[in-house]
Amino acid sequence: MAGPLEGLRVVEMAGLGPGPFCGMLLADLGADVVCIERIGTARDATDITARGKRHVALDLQAADGIDAALALIAKADLLVEGFRPGVMERLGLGPAPCLKLNPTLVYGRMTGWGQTGPLAGAAGHDINYIAVTGALHAIGRPGEAPPPPLNYVGDYGGGAMLLAVGLLAALHEVRRSGQGQVIDAAMTDGAALMSSLFYGLKSAGGWSSHRGDNLLDGAAHFYDTYACADGKFVSVGALEPKFFAQLCELCGLESEFAAGQMDRSRWPMMKLRLADVFRTRTRDEWCAVLEGTDACFAPVLDFDEAPHYPHNLARGTFVTLQGVLQPAPAPRFSRTPSAQPVPAGREDVSVVLQRWSAVARTGVEA
Repeated sequence: MAGPLEGLRVVEMAGLGPGPFCGMLLADLGADVVCIERIGTARDATDITARGKRHVALDLQAADGIDAALALIAKADLLVEGFRPGVMERLGLGPAPCLKLNPTLVYGRMTGWGQTGPLAGAAGHDINYIAVTGALHAIGRPGEAPPPPLNYVGDYGGGAMLLAVGLLAALHEVRRSGQGQVIDAAMTDGAALMSSLFYGLKSAGGWSSHRGDNLLDGAAHFYDTYACADGKFVSVGALEPKFFAQLCELCGLESEFAAGQMDRSRWPMMKLRLADVFRTRTRDEWCAVLEGTDACFAPVLDFDEAPHYPHNLARGTFVTLQGVLQPAPAPRFSRTPSAQPVPAGREDVSVVLQRWSAVARTGVEA
């Protein structure tokens, strides 16, 4: 089996960040993703989010390019685009003509600020979108500026993954109503949604607006990272008392130390004590003591080390494609597992249309 989305037809408008990542997620799960890109676009195997897709080159400034794009959209189940509001409309590929041509189409729009609102037309990136949701302010050490958390929170978590959920939810609804719709996926909305736990804690009086003053932001000695004798780091997440007690026992700390876990007045002192303990051994030596126990421990690995970590090797968490090491498709399915990812390829529009004409679209079949 090629995956649970085998037979699903997706048109992706080439872009950056969350749009291509969403398309890759769908392709990894077996969807037939055709990416419309500019003529002359160059790509190689290091463009991991292009894997599993067929790419067609069209000139969308020319009438024949638009006609070819519409021909593909007419046969698609899903469309993914990540331009600023109004761009697709100016091309003649906005929701109105596409849904008129293909009434069951699910039209996914991925932006930072959303299709509406005073900032909808403004430029921005992940760091800006998560900044206005409270998420960025909550990350970091006390007295320091919030650090950029790569582009996980906005682009990928609050953006691409929620767009994928929205697309598949709307596709499910097509089976009931026979009607497509537009998905307005904004990274600001998604990053805010990912902060649900913390807004709940704040309302209950359990979360401070000061960085490094809370349970999960580095204030607690039992939920943080520590330097080892070799300058490498380990992570500790022993939230529950029984797990913290095991951590203390294995680290050679007295039971009285474990008993004071939740006494916030002692947290600074207890953090210093743990820091002193972890500096007595190398990271690998601590792994030999703590790995596989209920101490909620793991080494902090870099991108070179992570693919060779025994647990990741055992699960096949990483694969190599055309000499490029990369994460494998996820999650895992028992009956319809995803196939190994294949390299991105180029295809002529006529070939795609011929293939897509062979069977009815997924949404229509249901």
